[in-house]
Amino acid sequence: MIFIRSTLFLVLSCLATVYTGLQGILSLCIFAKPLTRHRWVTRGWICMMMWLSRHILDIRFRVIGRENIPAGPAVILSKHQSAWETFGLQAIFPPLSFILKRELLWVPFLGWGLASIRSIAIDRKAGKNALSQVVEQGRERLKEGLWVAVFPEGTRVAPGVRGRFRPGGAFLAKRAGVAVVPVAHNAGDFWRRKAFLKRPGEVIVSIGPPIEVKGLKAEEVNRRSQEWIENEMTRLFPHHFQDGEQEQAGDDEDVT
Repeated sequence: MIFIRSTLFLVLSCLATVYTGLQGILSLCIFAKPLTRHRWVTRGWICMMMWLSRHILDIRFRVIGRENIPAGPAVILSKHQSAWETFGLQAIFPPLSFILKRELLWVPFLGWGLASIRSIAIDRKAGKNALSQVVEQGRERLKEGLWVAVFPEGTRVAPGVRGRFRPGGAFLAKRAGVAVVPVAHNAGDFWRRKAFLKRPGEVIVSIGPPIEVKGLKAEEVNRRSQEWIENEMTRLFPHHFQDGEQEQAGDDEDVT
């Protein structure tokens, strides 16, 4: 049954991606305002992906700390364990923009949709200049009213693995003068990295209190975010750490 569900989900999600890519091209011709365009393109895709996740894969979700979501745009620092959070976070938070590798924009249909919704595309080979790209584009998105979601570990990590938090998201928040919202979750328990089979269950998403950047250095904002996220992961999912903590630096496969 899991194999059948996963196969059906793959087919239908590909169709949803093709539809979204075509919709993204159309939106560039219709809507001048980036935020309006973003909402028009993402609303349908998010609804389709959440419906498929819930009714085909039987992956549900529950949010803890929804009251911690600020009224204005902020930078989200989240655990990255699977593809689920790329649409799951968009179903929970206000319209947001993800940081991703520039090569994804070249993928037919998928790239068209990502370009139309004002994703922050960076050149991973740019070294220190990649941080400048994050800050420059990120500040533009925040001024437009979009939130910015960052996976500070740089790539998807398995449940129970703790990667090194890169400071890019905290540095962006500091330069833009907006709060950081830390997020912990266990999507990887049901949707493993690069795994074809997805297993049913409930994803728990925990949203922490906003971390105000005023008076703090970016390194301290990053440290506080990591501390809250990892402590929350241990509190909610202690079974992941019964055999001791693991460390993984990450390979920058997905974001920075």
